[in-house]
Amino acid sequence: MITKIPIDGMSREEWLAERRKSLGGSDMGAVLGLNKYRSPYAVWAEKTGLIGETPDNEAMRQGRDLEEYVACRFEEASDKVVRRVNYILRNDDAPHLHANIDRRILKESAGLECKTASALSMKSYVGGEFPESYYTQCVTYLAVTGWKRWYLAALVLNKAFFIYQVTIVPDDECPAWCESSIYVSPDEIAALKRCAADFWTDHVETGEPPALDGAEGTTEMLETIYAGGGGCVELFGRETALAQYFELTDEKKELETRIETIKQTIMQDMGDAERAECGRYSVSWAAQSRSTFDAKAFAKDYPDADLGKYYKQTTFRRFSIKEDKAS
Repeated sequence: MITKIPIDGMSREEWLAERRKSLGGSDMGAVLGLNKYRSPYAVWAEKTGLIGETPDNEAMRQGRDLEEYVACRFEEASDKVVRRVNYILRNDDAPHLHANIDRRILKESAGLECKTASALSMKSYVGGEFPESYYTQCVTYLAVTGWKRWYLAALVLNKAFFIYQVTIVPDDECPAWCESSIYVSPDEIAALKRCAADFWTDHVETGEPPALDGAEGTTEMLETIYAGGGGCVELFGRETALAQYFELTDEKKELETRIETIKQTIMQDMGDAERAECGRYSVSWAAQSRSTFDAKAFAKDYPDADLGKYYKQTTFRRFSIKEDKAS
C-alpha cells in the first residue's frame, strides 16, 4: 500500500525530519557509490542526525528555480501533461525507501524527474547516456510507486535539452522525442530494495558507519563532524597504516612525475599546434582566457576602500602526518 505524506504547510525542519526516516532517490545513488558529490558515509551521517542536510548551493537553487521550465519543455516535446505531486510517497513493499517526485504524468502510469546541468557536463548526456546516479533515482521512484515508466528531462544550460525513458515494460518502445529507453527488470528493482534495507538495518539503525571508501565526500563529512577542539590521542595499532601512507605518497609522487613527463613530451611534439591525433587518441592544447579580480591593483587604485568586508573567512582543520625518523 502506498502512503502519501502531504508536504504543503510543512516547515523545512518538518520536511527534513520526514526525509530522514528513509532513503530517497538521490540517497540511493550515493549509497550505491554512483554519486560523485556524496558518499555512503555522508548519507549515514545525515540519516543518523550527526549532521543536517547538505546546505543549499547555487546549483541546487538554480535547479529548483528552473524545474518548472524543464517540466514545460517536457510537455512541449512529448505532448504529455504533468502535474506537481505535493506528497512524500512511501510503499509498504519498500519500507526503507521514499519518493519525493517532481511531477506525475496525467493519464499514464509514469513520473518525471527534472534536472538542470552545467554546460561543462554536456558529454554526460550525449549518445543516449546520462549520469548513473540519475538512473538510480528513477529506479527508486519506480520501486516506490509501482508505476510503469519514469522520464528524465535534463536541461544542459546554454547547450541542449534531453529526455530519457526508464521503463519496467519489456520491449517498451522508445518515443521519437526520447534519446534512449532503458529497461529495468524486476530483479534490479528487488536488488535496489534489498540494498536499501541492508544499508538501513546495518548502518542507520545500529549507528555503525559504512566502511571508509576514500571518496572526497567522505573526507568532507569527517571534517564536518569532527570540527576539532584540541588535545592529543594515542593511535594504537596504526603504525602499519601510517607507514603505508608514506609509501603510497612516494608512489603517488613518482606516478605524477611520470604523467607530467608524458604530458611534456606530447606538448613538445605538438609545438604551436592546438590539436593532435594518434590512432584512437586525440589531444587538445588550445588557448583559453579567464578573468580574475586583481586585489592588489584595486587596493592601489582605491587605497581607502575596505577590502576586508569582501573576504569570506573559513575555518578548517589541516591534516598532516610526519615521521619521526630518529626513533
